[in-house]
Amino acid sequence: MKHERSLAYAAFAIVCVVWGTTYLFIRIALETLPPLLLTGTRYIAAGSILFAIARLRGIAIPRDRRTLASLALVGFLMVGLGNLAVVWAEQWVPSGMAALFVATAPFWMAIIEAFRANGERVNLRGGIGLFIGFAGVAMLVTPGGSGNSWGLMFILGALAIQLGGLGWQLGSAQAKYNLQHVPFLASVSLQMLFGGVMVTIVGFAIGEGPRYVFSARTFGALAYLVLVGSVITYSAYVFALNHMRTIHTSLYAYVNPVVAVFLGWLVLDELLTPLSIVAMVVILAGVALVQSSGWTRKSTATPTEVEPVKEVA
Repeated sequence: MKHERSLAYAAFAIVCVVWGTTYLFIRIALETLPPLLLTGTRYIAAGSILFAIARLRGIAIPRDRRTLASLALVGFLMVGLGNLAVVWAEQWVPSGMAALFVATAPFWMAIIEAFRANGERVNLRGGIGLFIGFAGVAMLVTPGGSGNSWGLMFILGALAIQLGGLGWQLGSAQAKYNLQHVPFLASVSLQMLFGGVMVTIVGFAIGEGPRYVFSARTFGALAYLVLVGSVITYSAYVFALNHMRTIHTSLYAYVNPVVAVFLGWLVLDELLTPLSIVAMVVILAGVALVQSSGWTRKSTATPTEVEPVKEVA
């Protein structure tokens, strides 16, 4: 149990750092690749790699319709809604800003858990932390916070990320509590494949095909997103999700922005306004309160943290 707990925290650390870098590589890939086909290609490729590994290791692949439907739903929520929303928004929202908007993940997860039977409940201190973090994100949707990026499409992008964040957390909860019987690699690979195929079909249907063009720079960015951002880090997220409390795993969204904002400034010369810097500090203050708070449940059931959910996502 202690070994699994240690691995879960190590996996969570990978998620915190590496997913912060993916915002930069998404922004670069969008230079020549349209958002839906970029997302679809990324997850079909990553899912195929993990599926092949699962088959080579002799891992059982689920065949019953109910399980496959659940996996498809999770793929839609996490890939087709959650990740795609961020990719679409980054056409107008700077990469660092996009990561900051994603920082509302614990807010959405807290709401989901509040309505779930036997769900985790945040205490007053944690609630204040969530409010502070969300207020920091709200500061960015102002001309002073977003700088020269502010405009209608920037606001729509920010709203899309919030919708995607809700979808991602719904998918996380669905995977954690309803797919306990599915082996880890089988679950992750099928989620990616289902989500990637759905997005790709829609991408071709709306005419993105002619715009699907590679340069050396965008091919490298896509390769990084497939191998590092998805094969390694998505799998790490699923493992951490299975062995840590649901609300705590959503806190990666507070660490990612620090990495993303720095890389966006360093590589893409993204503007950092005084208000955006203050907003980031406010967000991190919120997560400090959340991390140091306690959590309660409706019933006396043993917390998920000591009843790890088996290999889902």
